[in-house]
Amino acid sequence: MSPQITPIADTAQDLELSERILNPDGSRIANPRLDPFVADVDAEQLRSLLRDMVILRRIDAEGVALQRQGQLGLWAPCQGQEATQIGTARAIAAQDFVFPSYRETGVIYARGAQPGDYVRMWRGEEGAAYDPAALGVAPLQIIIGAQTLHAVGYALGIQHDGADEVAVTYFGDGATSQGDVNEAMIFAASYQAPVVFVCQNNHWAISEPVAVQSQYPIAGRAPGFGIPSVRVDGNDILACMAAMRWALEHARSGKGPAYIEAVTYRMGPHTTADDPTRYRDEAELESWRRRDPIARLEAHLRATGALTDEHQAETQAAADVVAKEMRAACLGMVTRPPLAVFDGVYAEPHTGLDRQRGEYAAYLASFESEASA
Repeated sequence: MSPQITPIADTAQDLELSERILNPDGSRIANPRLDPFVADVDAEQLRSLLRDMVILRRIDAEGVALQRQGQLGLWAPCQGQEATQIGTARAIAAQDFVFPSYRETGVIYARGAQPGDYVRMWRGEEGAAYDPAALGVAPLQIIIGAQTLHAVGYALGIQHDGADEVAVTYFGDGATSQGDVNEAMIFAASYQAPVVFVCQNNHWAISEPVAVQSQYPIAGRAPGFGIPSVRVDGNDILACMAAMRWALEHARSGKGPAYIEAVTYRMGPHTTADDPTRYRDEAELESWRRRDPIARLEAHLRATGALTDEHQAETQAAADVVAKEMRAACLGMVTRPPLAVFDGVYAEPHTGLDRQRGEYAAYLASFESEASA
């Protein structure tokens, strides 16, 4: 019998009352609600989760560097949110389908993204960074909160087909103020759709602090729609994994949607077009550095004798290899011919698209005519 998980009614800023398993110093505490969901996670698995987070942070740093060097048009950093993304994503089954926002680099990494998949869209080469069918992940969504509606629609399809799948959608605290997110929750609850909502509360909706738009925990909103929820420390990878396992079990068993609020922090800018020093206090940033999710798991593994210098060196070397491959893939990309923009728009031939292709071809040809005149 799975333990019942309920939301916690505390202020939006109070991380200390969020559910956790690992303290910021790495010490483990008993959590009767969450512990059963990660009872099988041993030292080897914890080292693997640490490796994932280190690699993700290295990918993220490379993405920022590539943008600063003019190789990418934009990058949405996820530094500080590694535990939330890796912890939840590693709990998702292969047959489940994910609907991310633009910041879920760690989720696509966990789903098997290849080096070029991290940068293809940000470089402007493709509308989708990867093959959604291959990863089981919808294209990164730029429109705030729109992916939640897509996830619920997909979940209704799962329900109609009687499939053993769950739709999972990720969004930030700022997106919870969007109509799309609330409409998605209404539909999910009304039809008991098998969907998991994951809110990464990273405290900043661009330059607006979460306390302005949410005076109480965001997880507390879900029960108002009839959706059970849990609020966890998003920098505790075990708590994040446990919460996702609970939510997936709930949705997969026919009980309807579930909701997770992972309280974490965006250490970098909203995107590389943002300057967080204009609105964020350095003291706040420093306080969150002391809650670093990677340092927390490292401290835990060190304290239990499960992590050596050799382990860490091998992990860092692996992270550098991934970053090198990502950079090489980015710099080696060849821009497709202009008319290729029409490829793959529809599964079957479409006369309207053919007409547009012809008009665009004539437009491009006009430049050649002018040049030869």
